[in-house]
Amino acid sequence: MRRRAYRKPRLTLIFIVACIIISVIGATFPIMQKTFQELAFVPAYSFQRPWTFVTSIFLHGDIFPIEENGKFYTDFSHLIWNMLALFIFGIYLEPRVSRIKFLFIFLFAGILGNVAYLIISFNSIIPAVGASGAICGMLGLLAALFPSLIIRIGYLFIPVLVIAFIWIISSILGLFTISNIGYEAHLAGLLIGILYGFHLRKKVRRHYRY
Repeated sequence: MRRRAYRKPRLTLIFIVACIIISVIGATFPIMQKTFQELAFVPAYSFQRPWTFVTSIFLHGDIFPIEENGKFYTDFSHLIWNMLALFIFGIYLEPRVSRIKFLFIFLFAGILGNVAYLIISFNSIIPAVGASGAICGMLGLLAALFPSLIIRIGYLFIPVLVIAFIWIISSILGLFTISNIGYEAHLAGLLIGILYGFHLRKKVRRHYRY
């Protein structure tokens, strides 16, 4: 069997660059903030703004300056942590699957994360932004397709199943806490990633049955 040539994680890098550029523009040019707010996912307006199911994936809370003591400042922690996770899981997943499958799980998991928020808080006017649901979909797909994979994070080497398990447990516990984190989007992304992974594994087994 020929070994598949390594492919560079180009889509991963494109997604990271897109998210960074959007956040920097939103933080740098106040005149753009209203436009960005209309691209965020708001359950109460979701059917009037159906494009926000997708556009919100590439936005981050950092684009909305926070007021404190009469001054505004921008917190980039949401963007930084999401892009770090996207990079880590992306460089492991993208070379192992087709770019079509990678693009599908990223967008579909991100959309389902917004759907989960819509189901739980149908009339909420609190905007949801970020690629967390999409990233969790990537993690779920990695865990389902390559359960023996070891992921390197700095000097740590952690089994992907351990990362997925910790993420699932923390997201379930997070549902019972008050925070501004969309744990329901995390769980939706993980679930669709795992289910999609099992679906692909079944297709492979049927293809090579003899």
